[in-house]
Amino acid sequence: MKDQAIDILIVEDNLAHLQLTEYILRRNNFSGTIHVVRDGQEAVDYLFRKTPFSDAAKFPIPDLILLDLNLPKRDGREVLKILKDDASLKDIPVVIVSTSDREEDVAYALQHGAAAYISKSSGFEILREKLATVTQYARRP
Repeated sequence: MKDQAIDILIVEDNLAHLQLTEYILRRNNFSGTIHVVRDGQEAVDYLFRKTPFSDAAKFPIPDLILLDLNLPKRDGREVLKILKDDASLKDIPVVIVSTSDREEDVAYALQHGAAAYISKSSGFEILREKLATVTQYARRP
């Protein structure tokens, strides 16, 4: 993988899921930068460069967002809608990574501009396989 220039923003409130996602990315030779926010409001603040994320050098606009749906403060559905409704952010690819495998959640995400949907409930091997190739969705510099 030639991912050294890719910045990924992971929006995940569950520490175990976050660690697993980072582990899988690194085990598959992802060498870019991973930024993490822990709830939907932090994701919005990060993307709109609100304090404490106002330093563009330290908190760059990501090339890919891995977004959980079930988040505190603002859920992932709301974050996705806000992101895709904003002209300056709508082109950032978003991959939903959620424990939900409900058809209505998958349909909502894809109808609102998500590039892909990965269910964490599919089991470790399927999750590993899908996350191993997730950088294919990233914007390339």
